Amino acid sequence: MAVDHYENFPVASLLMPRRLVPAVQAIYAFARGADDVADEGDATPSQRLAALGEYEAALVHIELGSPPPEPMFRNLAAAIAAHDLPLKPFHDLLSAFRQDVTVTRYQRYDELLDYCERSANPVGLLMLHLYGAATPDNVRDSDAICTALQLINFWQDVAVDQQKERIYIPLDDLARFAISPAHLHDPAARGKWRALMRFEVERTRALMLSGAPLAWRLPGRIGLELRLIVHGGLRILEAIEEVDYDVFRRRPVLRRADWLKVFWRALRPLPLE
Repeated sequence: MAVDHYENFPVASLLMPRRLVPAVQAIYAFARGADDVADEGDATPSQRLAALGEYEAALVHIELGSPPPEPMFRNLAAAIAAHDLPLKPFHDLLSAFRQDVTVTRYQRYDELLDYCERSANPVGLLMLHLYGAATPDNVRDSDAICTALQLINFWQDVAVDQQKERIYIPLDDLARFAISPAHLHDPAARGKWRALMRFEVERTRALMLSGAPLAWRLPGRIGLELRLIVHGGLRILEAIEEVDYDVFRRRPVLRRADWLKVFWRALRPLPLE
């Protein structure tokens, strides 16, 4: 599962074939580094965008066969060459990170899905390419899983994002449940908040389950790892429900007992609901 900032990224787990570890680490270093440029520290928006522009330029140099001297970009260039990885997913990631710098609200759900298409789905696509499994059906299901994972992270981190003056819950959904964006944690709105989060959790669970067949269709280690990821995401949704949707006081996280449950579920047949 994900670590630190880039929570939807399967980073060189014990299940991954050793031959793929350098490539996954190189992809992760690029994605996390660029994500940190967009999110961390006290740089100004213009400084963040300029730094992300340097990442974009590095991709162009990699495509031309002359990667920059920094180890991160040289390692990424080696991974791209060794596994014939497409460059578009990397450009898509940078597009999403630039959007993080300039956009703090999403009016509609489809706008949020468009962001997820570039911030999360490229990771799954690159993993499928590494395993030689990037068929249209697999990509479709991978996109559903990755988008669901990104949404789950948003629902976990409503309070964290609010401190950064970001709201990922679509404003249309807030309006539908009569919640003011400026008063998400208003005690007077707790009933409305529970109804809103119940709606978001149920919609996200349905999205995850729509892509879940991929995790049972892929063989061997990649299948087992993806089943752990799917069930990990579903377990976090359960944890949000178990705290009665109060993600402000109790951010749901997976603990040892949760992971034991996730592992047991990953060994069982495809979940239907």
